[in-house]
Amino acid sequence: MPRYLIERDYGQVEEEAMQNIGLRTKHVADEHCPDVAWEHSHVVSDESGIKSFCVYGAPSEERLRQHGDMVGQHTIVRIYEIAGDVTPADFTG
Repeated sequence: MPRYLIERDYGQVEEEAMQNIGLRTKHVADEHCPDVAWEHSHVVSDESGIKSFCVYGAPSEERLRQHGDMVGQHTIVRIYEIAGDVTPADFTG
């Protein structure tokens, strides 16, 4: 299954709202999109608010957008298909 990195923007939200969005994300995948697998996310903040960079497995970018529309309360800024993963251990010498 292809893997994707999704850049999301939540704007100015409180921690409790982010908790609720996370729960809704899991619920929507479990109940409506079992072919969408959330691996992990990095949550960051800057002067514009909260953003996340989320790694998902899914059959297509379109399916991820459908999932995101069902979750709501955020904007998908961009979706990147992941070509591969590397770590510092992959580079020796």
